[in-house]
Amino acid sequence: MAVKRILIYPEDCLKQVAKPVKVFDDGLKDLVQDLLDTMYDAPGVGLAAPQIGVSLRVAVTDVDWRSEDGIKNHQVWINPEFLWKSDETEVTEEGCLSLPEIYGDVERPSAVRLRWYDLEGKQHEEDFTGFQAVALQHEFDHLDGKVFIDYFSRLKRNMIIKKLKKKYLS
Repeated sequence: MAVKRILIYPEDCLKQVAKPVKVFDDGLKDLVQDLLDTMYDAPGVGLAAPQIGVSLRVAVTDVDWRSEDGIKNHQVWINPEFLWKSDETEVTEEGCLSLPEIYGDVERPSAVRLRWYDLEGKQHEEDFTGFQAVALQHEFDHLDGKVFIDYFSRLKRNMIIKKLKKKYLS
């Protein structure tokens, strides 16, 4: 379909809770293709609909495509819901397409159980660990109006927001 403009935090759509998908139609398939085109173009390993200005609970990931073999193997997540998160955590350096050139350590559960729907409306449930678990938590935070800097201190977060506004939104 098309590469879309990625919103830069703190644009409004990035701070809102996205609405559940209720209709699984060609419009949803077009949205997913736009997300994939935009994610691969950026390049990134995940993208949520609010990042392109669409307030729906849809995200895509492909945590392996930037590896040496470069094979694309995307996954589509519609109305995702965490059923369980492990008590064990790991700290990972995160970045985000909506916060260009900003990186920081975030502590998240190292394993999750997820329920979601595919493009045909079929429900799935599976456990994820490692980088995939971290990526899912990062992308699904976008569906709840959160970004990874929300895990930082208020002072550090405010400094980052000021920097982003000055560079990208003025």
